[in-house]
Amino acid sequence: MTVSAEDTIANRISRVLAERIITGVLEPGSKLRQDHIAEEFGASHVPVREAFRRLEAQGLAVSEARRGVRVASFSLAEVQEVALMRSVLEGLALRMAAPHLTPFLLERAEAAARACDAATGIEAWGEANRAFHKLLLSPCNMPRLLAEIDNLHAAGSRFLFATSRAGWTPRVDTDHRAILDHLRQGRVDQAVIALERHVKRIGEKPVRYASGKTGAAFALEG
Repeated sequence: MTVSAEDTIANRISRVLAERIITGVLEPGSKLRQDHIAEEFGASHVPVREAFRRLEAQGLAVSEARRGVRVASFSLAEVQEVALMRSVLEGLALRMAAPHLTPFLLERAEAAARACDAATGIEAWGEANRAFHKLLLSPCNMPRLLAEIDNLHAAGSRFLFATSRAGWTPRVDTDHRAILDHLRQGRVDQAVIALERHVKRIGEKPVRYASGKTGAAFALEG
């Protein structure tokens, strides 16, 4: 098997496993068994190990000595860490992107904000929210920074899915409007401050897992 073929398979495995982790099909602490996953995808252990590394980079899995790879838990401390990292990195990205944000891009971001407010389910809200942030941050033209932010969004999506299984209540996000208003008025410092505050919002809800177990889950709401 060529390196490119193994990489393609690793991409597919990591995407499928990430979706299962984010949506709660794979519960926190559950073991990711390399043999079983390799058999499921008809792959060797090489792309499976690479998929595991990608999940770890996204904060979705952890590798433990003598215990193998497990689905990461989401304690309050872990959610706070993701929130703080997002705050710092997205603030930097927005500061660098601001000079390149055109009226057209801001209008598209406004449309994404409206889609967030109108969302009737977590999937629709998550997609619109990611679009809002990407539209504002992508013009920074810093691929490594944007890749790390994308990993943090994946971890954040998992937290949010966990706390939203009991139902979704549409919400109007005034932070999105405040960020856009500041940018349109050329108030970059205020826009960065608003964004940094926005991505550090954390909520807590009870959650029931597929196994029937219950617990408390924390989530990023920005």
